[in-house]
Amino acid sequence: MNAGDEAAFAELYKRYSYQLFNVAYGKLKNRETAEELVQDLFETLWSKRTDVHIQQLSPYLFSALRYRIINYIKSEKVRTSYELFCRLHHTDADPGTEATVALNDLNEALAAGMQHLSEKAQEVFRLSRLEQYTIPEISVRVNLSEKTVEYHLRKSLKLMRLYLRNFLLLWPIWFFIK
Repeated sequence: MNAGDEAAFAELYKRYSYQLFNVAYGKLKNRETAEELVQDLFETLWSKRTDVHIQQLSPYLFSALRYRIINYIKSEKVRTSYELFCRLHHTDADPGTEATVALNDLNEALAAGMQHLSEKAQEVFRLSRLEQYTIPEISVRVNLSEKTVEYHLRKSLKLMRLYLRNFLLLWPIWFFIK
């Protein structure tokens, strides 16, 4: 597989995909999501085949799937919490002019803050905070050590707090006004 042998990769897929799907489906109880996570795992395995040196394939695959399931559950919790927040604080489907302006201002501040980050720090911040990847996953994706990823993340979070502090200070006030 490391040499790009598609037949070897197809054999690995045939051998492990059903077992991985069963594990994902057992945890998530959602067929489409389980299939998507398994497909994503194999897609990543194929795209990183030359960079990743796997000693034991089976434990690697099941561990990687476990982290994907955890990240999916975390992102779903964030999404459902946000939906609940929106339902509790908005009586109608239209968020209103003030909320739209505040959201646009927040997006502009986020974009402005990201402009002051280095290219690597921007990528690490985006993968960590916007796409919910873990530090080990980011390390593999950007080809940096975990310590370097942690450094970029700390640096970017510190800078982003400065750019977003006005929004963080006004956020509790906005709840009481509503």
